[in-house]
Amino acid sequence: MDARKAHKASPSSSPSSSSKRWEYQVFLSFRGEDTRKGFTGHLHAALSGDGFRAFLDDNELKRAEFIKTQLEQAINGSMISIIVFSKRYADSSWCLDELVKIMECRERQQVFPLFYNVDASDVRKQTGSFAQAFEKHEAGICEGKHEKEKVQRWRNALTQAADLCGEDLKNADGHEAKFIKKILGKVNNLVNSKYQLETEDLVGITSRVNDVVRMIGIENSGSKDVVRMIGVLGMGGIGKTTLAKTIYNKFGPIFEGRSFLADVREVFANQRSNGLVGLQEQLLNDILKKEGIKVGSVAKGIDMIRERLCCKRALVIIDDADDLQQLKAIARARDWFGPGSRIVITTRNQHLLDQVGVNSTYMAQAMDEEEALELFSWHAFEIGYPDQEYLDLSKRVIRYCQGLPLALRVVGKEQELCNTNIRWMWLFCNNRNQCPH
Repeated sequence: MDARKAHKASPSSSPSSSSKRWEYQVFLSFRGEDTRKGFTGHLHAALSGDGFRAFLDDNELKRAEFIKTQLEQAINGSMISIIVFSKRYADSSWCLDELVKIMECRERQQVFPLFYNVDASDVRKQTGSFAQAFEKHEAGICEGKHEKEKVQRWRNALTQAADLCGEDLKNADGHEAKFIKKILGKVNNLVNSKYQLETEDLVGITSRVNDVVRMIGIENSGSKDVVRMIGVLGMGGIGKTTLAKTIYNKFGPIFEGRSFLADVREVFANQRSNGLVGLQEQLLNDILKKEGIKVGSVAKGIDMIRERLCCKRALVIIDDADDLQQLKAIARARDWFGPGSRIVITTRNQHLLDQVGVNSTYMAQAMDEEEALELFSWHAFEIGYPDQEYLDLSKRVIRYCQGLPLALRVVGKEQELCNTNIRWMWLFCNNRNQCPH
């Protein structure tokens, strides 16, 4: 599409986790008699231990008369539904009704089937133990216990669920602990992909992200890799935070834990040691996926970070740092974090990066004329390129802003508030202290 004819919209930006508030991260559907006290119980404990709120009916249901309504509300309020298909899953009409509801919701949530000592083909085709279950359900039609249409919905839901990408216990050699660990990794990736930091603008961001990624090998970070620390250096308003947020959104899900510590300089200036304690608590809560961890003092926080995060492969963003005390409280040494971890520090202070001994420094780049024109145009005119009558004046504005994204956004938004585009832009370029409103 020609940028000059682009429809009105803002430049691409990442969705926020606030766009939908999930009551649960995971809903567990299972046959209680098969797995409640065994595999599903262990899976639920592992999910809870990893900081996820997982719905398990015996923990969550309060009054029997509202069970069906509560189950449907729990399914609707869950980001992910995990279905534990076991040999007797299809014996239960309750489980099958639950499955139908889950499959109805799959457009707005992730559905993740697990095959626990049962073949996916038996679930898909209703053979084996599932055939036996449906013999009883078909008999129930004749006896008036079930409607024919309902039984067919059950069959359709089983077929659809078995066709989804899932996990089979056989692929873990029957080793349940290994199986659960793999499931936790999948859930981590699915949940993390849903939570994104808001980013102002992504014009021109791709090449900059790629430069940073190549610099620190973030895509190749693994459990045997060393911990690396990188600085992102540049003047205020040049886009360091947007770059860091984009890296966090894109690559955070491949790490065991991640934390974005925003506005560190401002937090420290306003609260000093109390601010550092808050940042330490956020770091621990984020990476351990907990709520309510308290450290009490900076010294205790240092001990807790060093002891509890040393085995976690984490992505840590320390945004807008300007004092060595801040870094000493959060990431004094690389061995505070697990192998393969990446620590990214955004700052205006070259000396600070030298003091902590970063592995490398990325110099944040101002926008070139083409990028600056696009960004300004989005904010000033809500299109990707100015109309011809405004082009010359727009170019004069972006030259004044010197490729700084923050300045381009502010000036563009200011222009949007003005009544007459030409008059405002003329005044801006010729007398920057005036702007008619």
